[in-house]
Amino acid sequence: MIVTCSKNDLIEGINISSKAISNRTSMPILECLFLECNNNEFVLMGNDLEIGIISKVKATIKENGKIAVSYKIFSEIIKKLPDKEIYIEADDKNIVIIKCDMSEYKIMGQKGDEYPKPSIIEKNNGFTIFQSELKNMIRQTLFSVAIEESKPVLTGELIEITDGFINIVAIDGYRISYRKSIVESKDNIKIVVPGKTMTEIIKILSSDLEKKVTLYFDKNHILFDLDDSIVVSRLLEGEFLSYKQILSDNYNTKIKINRIELLSGLERASLISSVTKKDPVKLEIEENKIIIKSNTTLGSAYEEVDIKKEGESLKISFNPKYLIDALKAIDDEYINIKLTSSLTPCIIVPLDSDDYKYLVLPVRSND
Repeated sequence: MIVTCSKNDLIEGINISSKAISNRTSMPILECLFLECNNNEFVLMGNDLEIGIISKVKATIKENGKIAVSYKIFSEIIKKLPDKEIYIEADDKNIVIIKCDMSEYKIMGQKGDEYPKPSIIEKNNGFTIFQSELKNMIRQTLFSVAIEESKPVLTGELIEITDGFINIVAIDGYRISYRKSIVESKDNIKIVVPGKTMTEIIKILSSDLEKKVTLYFDKNHILFDLDDSIVVSRLLEGEFLSYKQILSDNYNTKIKINRIELLSGLERASLISSVTKKDPVKLEIEENKIIIKSNTTLGSAYEEVDIKKEGESLKISFNPKYLIDALKAIDDEYINIKLTSSLTPCIIVPLDSDDYKYLVLPVRSND
């Protein structure tokens, strides 16, 4: 294998593909970065057997071939080289030669044929969406993915397509995050993608409003095709929680409130918290204001925020972190919050659409 490319293009490819390289594995070759020149393409790949990421690098190929190299050693060498063209050669003894300007390095590689490849997915079932839209949808829901693996399917995000809309949903047992958008697809799709995969894909997706990504899937895997990068991941098995009935529009109290003012009040009140950070804040909803209270062994806090209220007055307590996470994910200036009682969840929604819904369970108050 003989190839030349710019340092910047190579670094970008390394940064993307290495997101799938494991540093804790019983298979040493999975700690390697895979390099291949084939059919006028130079690609880098990382794979931890759950997620594989392939990145295409602009290059001049003089000889096809493939090799696996220590990611740590290879990437550190490349980063330290001058910002000039880099020459890479791998011979039949798996010795990798790296040249740049007046520098030359030789490192041992492993046979490229021994590197495990991601699963092949037929590009039959799929849909296309703007990268920026998918990036925002994941950003606005991912924080609600379950951390504990008592129910593995909840450690992922539901991607659901029906009637020309895409829904992305995350549930951790204490809250639900839901985002909805339009998608050009007539298919009905319901798959669950691991939270780890979504965490990595959001780093790769562009904020460019013109760029698109196509998602393909089969029974067990999903593929994200971003032109210069490809991400392949396994899907999670199991039945995702039926969430639509839980996100009911029934309520006895509805308030319109400035999101930033509520967020700021909650963040300040939550400073009066124990070491465990689990002390609740109490919300007292009155005619024209909401009172935020926090009382712990460290002290007390009192905040007021103006509201417009429909329905009954109410007192309810929450873990402030769950409300803060939801409010940070929203971009709107004003929001509606719907409540039924002090023991049932609140639901945060937009003023005039159903593009997002955030459900948060209350906690029992001692007073």
